[in-house]
Amino acid sequence: MNRNQKVINEFGDEWKEFNFSDIEKNELVKSFNQYFEIFPWDQLPENSSGFDMGCGSGRWAQFVAPRVKKLFCIDPSEAINVAKKNLDKFDNIKFLKETTEDCSIKANSQDFGYSLGVLHHIPDTNKALKDCAKLLKSKSPFLLYLYYNFENKPLWFRFVWKISDLIRNFICKLPQKQKKRLCNLIAYLIYFPLSRLSSILEKIGINVENIPLSDYRSKPFYMCKNDALDRFGTRLEQRFSKSEIINMLKSSGFKNIKFSNKTPYWVCLAEKI
Repeated sequence: MNRNQKVINEFGDEWKEFNFSDIEKNELVKSFNQYFEIFPWDQLPENSSGFDMGCGSGRWAQFVAPRVKKLFCIDPSEAINVAKKNLDKFDNIKFLKETTEDCSIKANSQDFGYSLGVLHHIPDTNKALKDCAKLLKSKSPFLLYLYYNFENKPLWFRFVWKISDLIRNFICKLPQKQKKRLCNLIAYLIYFPLSRLSSILEKIGINVENIPLSDYRSKPFYMCKNDALDRFGTRLEQRFSKSEIINMLKSSGFKNIKFSNKTPYWVCLAEKI
């Protein structure tokens, strides 16, 4: 089966702690716009129906639901209950505690779909993409974000990531309480100073694109803590090059693949054949 139950359980626990219910909405809007900047809202049909594959706490669904007729929020973990609570004001959302492979949505029925920061935590990402494609109507857009392999970064940057990945492989196997403490420590000692250093350097005119964690320079510390746990706490993480993402999407039945030229890399949009 294309799932790792330990990973599912751990993400359920993560979204219970970081439910994003108290964070200022305008901060989430900024992140939402980073992902959805290339999404063709104007091309969706009237009364459109779509899906959020791996909805987590529902932080993106709250901005999608007002724009569409129906939205399916799908997550196999206990995070689905967090999403239900966060999105209880919407009557056009249906919640499914399911995986990509056992999703009960009718094949070829959806006008759009998106999966952001999820499918690289599934054993067979390519298979998961094929499962998503099955749900979509022909010519429907699909927005995807997968962890990338830093192919556009200098060698020293990739070396730093390799060191961090060795640390992740140790931390992710620890008991949950110890894991959270260490990830919080990483947020305070690494994420916070590097992100704020980037903010200072940018203000004085220095290009901060290649400074690790510079994307967090204007984001709340809450997001730093969440993403430190997300990054170092997961036992299953895959990273892909742009060409690998293109090949997976094509083999899954997508065409007209377009990548955002801004962070986070690699956000891309594809069209179901």
